[in-house]
Amino acid sequence: MEFLLVGTGGILGSITRYSLGKFVAAHCKRQFPVGTAFINISGALLLGILSSAGTSKNMYIFLGDGFLGAYTTFSTFMYEGFNLFESNKKLNAFIYILMSVLLGVIGYKIGFKLGLLF
Repeated sequence: MEFLLVGTGGILGSITRYSLGKFVAAHCKRQFPVGTAFINISGALLLGILSSAGTSKNMYIFLGDGFLGAYTTFSTFMYEGFNLFESNKKLNAFIYILMSVLLGVIGYKIGFKLGLLF
């Protein structure tokens, strides 16, 4: 049952990430990877909420491990960050990586506190 929950959540999370990434990229013509940054930071916020909201084990497996596990993307974050370095956009790379990590941690903490309200 757990594999089905993770798999179903993962399918939905990856489709959401792909669609949202395409939408943001179409509306934000920047050399900065805004879509991935938004997705990872919002995913951290949502995981924070989920972690403290008192959800059932199955709901956490579906949403946390499945959906948010596929929605956020560390590999794309690394690829885009190091692509900026290789393209001699070192300041953008540094800002992107630092901002993603810092805002991800802050987003998780805010989400965790919000989840306690539920």
